[in-house]
Amino acid sequence: MQTIKAAVCRAFSELLVIEDVLIAPPGTGEVEVTLDAVAICHSDITFASGAWGGHLPAVYGHEAAGIITATGDAVGDFKVGDPVVVTLIRACGSCPSCAGGQPTICETPYDTVNGPLRTADGGPLEQAMACGAFAEKVVVSHRQIVKIPETMPKDVASLLSCGVITGVGAAVNAAKLRPGQDVVVIGAGGVGLNAIQGARLAGARRIVAVDMTEEKLEIAKEFGATHGVLASLDQPWKAAFKALGGRGADAVLITVGAIPAYDQAPRYLGRGGKAIMIGMPHSGAMSTYEPVVLAALGQGVVGSKMGDVVIQRDIPWMIDLYEQGRLKLDELISGRWSLDQINEAIEDTKTGSAKRNVILFDKS
Repeated sequence: MQTIKAAVCRAFSELLVIEDVLIAPPGTGEVEVTLDAVAICHSDITFASGAWGGHLPAVYGHEAAGIITATGDAVGDFKVGDPVVVTLIRACGSCPSCAGGQPTICETPYDTVNGPLRTADGGPLEQAMACGAFAEKVVVSHRQIVKIPETMPKDVASLLSCGVITGVGAAVNAAKLRPGQDVVVIGAGGVGLNAIQGARLAGARRIVAVDMTEEKLEIAKEFGATHGVLASLDQPWKAAFKALGGRGADAVLITVGAIPAYDQAPRYLGRGGKAIMIGMPHSGAMSTYEPVVLAALGQGVVGSKMGDVVIQRDIPWMIDLYEQGRLKLDELISGRWSLDQINEAIEDTKTGSAKRNVILFDKS
């Protein structure tokens, strides 16, 4: 086993600790990736707060990019030296969900506690979300990675591993938006901005962003929103209806894990509209709605995990869009930090003002 540096969570809601950990060599179907960049997602913060449970100690981080530095057997056409993005979508490829084209809900369990990571003294260390990318290296399934162009900056590429595919994918894959439809996106953070981009790419006629601050609503317009509504209004859905020409939305994309957002989402819907659940509330949190209204108006509620993407199909498509100037990625990065600064980067992310903070492993 190798010794690497990692940011370890030893107690929920406490600062991460930079320490030496052990990582095993890749086994059959696995690759070792030496990371250049990992972005901080709100899911990492939620896990580290204990809101979704899990084992401790743990290494979080799941939005990463780097270079393959070792491979096991049976890894397809991947080879040492390939630049790749690393996702949390560890799919077996053969269960009913994978065979049905839904690898994000793969049914084959993976033991994250008995994965490749160990503490310096050999004790168990959770590889959270099958990644553990707040570390200098990861060992992951070859099905979790996608090659990227040699010329693509790794900090930019890392965003494709979660926030971008989740937001764009929710609009295109889960909502199945068609040209001319109207959309409301609740939350204009990292995932929300990408949901807005996805709606624009899908040809939406009107895209109404809903957020708590005017500043974020203005940023949302830079990413494709046609209108902005403050969530702090007494009845923000009425302002959204006005922006949508007097009718409700064909789709409401809920990109925040806030229960008030889930409670209010159906109010933005028009007849036959769908609410797409993207943001992840804390475990045990409950939302309420009036079923008779959804039934009478032919409305629906749909869950979307990781944008329902097939990474081998969707990430290359998004890279093409980025290279054509049709998908904003550089503009999503708010700050670049070193691994030693990860707790400051997390605190900055918690303020809600950052789009995406990225850890660079060669930054000192």
